[in-house]
Amino acid sequence: MSENTYFVEGQTGLWEVVIGLEVHAQIRSRAKLFSGASTEFGADPNSHVDYLDAGLPGMLPVVNQHCIDQAIKTGIGLHGDVQTVSIFDRKNYFYADLPLGYQISQFEKPIVLGGYIDINLEDGTPKRINITRLHVEQDAGKSIHDLHPNHSYIDLNRAGVALMEIVSEPEIRSPHEAQAYVKKLRTIVRYLGTCDGNMEQGSLRVDANVSLHRPGTPFGTRAEIKNVNSIRFLGQAIEYEISRQLAILESGGEIAQETRLFDPSKGETRSMRSKEDAHDYRYFPDPDLKPLVLRAERIENIRAQMPELPDAKKERFMHDYNLSPYDADILVAEMDTAYYYESVVKASKADDTKQAAKTIANWLIVEVFGAMNRESRTLNTLPFTAGNLATLVDLILDGTISGKIAKDVFAKMWESGKAPDTLVAELGLTQISDTLIIEKTIEDVIDANTDKVAAYQGGKIQLFGFFVGSVMKALEGKANPGMVNDLLKKKLG
Repeated sequence: MSENTYFVEGQTGLWEVVIGLEVHAQIRSRAKLFSGASTEFGADPNSHVDYLDAGLPGMLPVVNQHCIDQAIKTGIGLHGDVQTVSIFDRKNYFYADLPLGYQISQFEKPIVLGGYIDINLEDGTPKRINITRLHVEQDAGKSIHDLHPNHSYIDLNRAGVALMEIVSEPEIRSPHEAQAYVKKLRTIVRYLGTCDGNMEQGSLRVDANVSLHRPGTPFGTRAEIKNVNSIRFLGQAIEYEISRQLAILESGGEIAQETRLFDPSKGETRSMRSKEDAHDYRYFPDPDLKPLVLRAERIENIRAQMPELPDAKKERFMHDYNLSPYDADILVAEMDTAYYYESVVKASKADDTKQAAKTIANWLIVEVFGAMNRESRTLNTLPFTAGNLATLVDLILDGTISGKIAKDVFAKMWESGKAPDTLVAELGLTQISDTLIIEKTIEDVIDANTDKVAAYQGGKIQLFGFFVGSVMKALEGKANPGMVNDLLKKKLG
């Protein structure tokens, strides 16, 4: 893995950028972490609130075992060390949307220690970002300030929802690396089924800690950008924060340790509050919850049921299907894409599986994705089946149609939803591979263009394209291109 450093240059010299990310991933579960209230998104405000979530006296938390299993699964998927003993702590602070007056979290003994995520830099070089910890905690509710000029509203539907906070080491050095890290993490948790990764719904939120320092000196004071809910906004927020801190440091000022919010409409961060340290929260073990003790058997049972994750799937695609790293990266980036691709490969009846798989990858990435983007469709709403796409590729590989004709057939498939072999028959698009027909057409073209034949044979080899085009035009684009090229070369000498 490569080591890389990101510098920004000011008038007084170079500054090194250091970024650490804290990602809050909502655990995929029907019930909250310590209550039986629903976690369904989009419900009426305050309709998914249990007594515990509302902070009523005498209510005791009961751990949702499914949430713990999901955290174990995620820890394994991130190459972390799942702890057999972890402790829930109370993190004390007051917000109007935190009825208990504290958050049940984990501090000194989290459920997972260590781990890593491998990303690719902009030049394709791999880099490993290490993970400090993964701990489980409950979410707060939501304060809404834009519904009334004089009042704020509280929605407690999210209060008590289970979160995994995944904390990176401060090894990220650029906005691109931060975005790549979050993209990869989102892909992993989606493959695992432990978080849906929907940032627009708040299921995945990012806090970014950014600091600058002179090369060779200790890290600088960091500012935290809180609750970024878009990968694009994450890049913009970090870019702005780097520029803001650079201007302050270059003018001789000092960076305040604070929490900031990113305003997407203005493209800038603004101060929210001074940044708290651990002692400000007065952590102590939650007296209502015993230490979480996990049997090794439980951890190993979950490990045995782990799905194939993106990195392993990428390596398999490259080995089994002879794909390039670039193509494999695209196909495994989303779980639905990877599964759809393999369903097309399995539906193909071509003799050469690797050739079919590579051709299918090209068609999926270029033609299918292109059409999907133009019409805002998803793989679930394509107008044809995976089997139809496989048949189209099979028709190309067995010589029934040319690649050019295949694009016309694809357009008709998209419009009509009909099978490609049906369209080829209906439109009379079967490729001409009869040697006698092609040779006769070549002779006609040569007889009609004796001057160009002489010029070609005299050294103007660029005229070869003219002859190919003329033959293909005469045969209405249906001739086998490979045969046309081979036969023309023989005839022209």
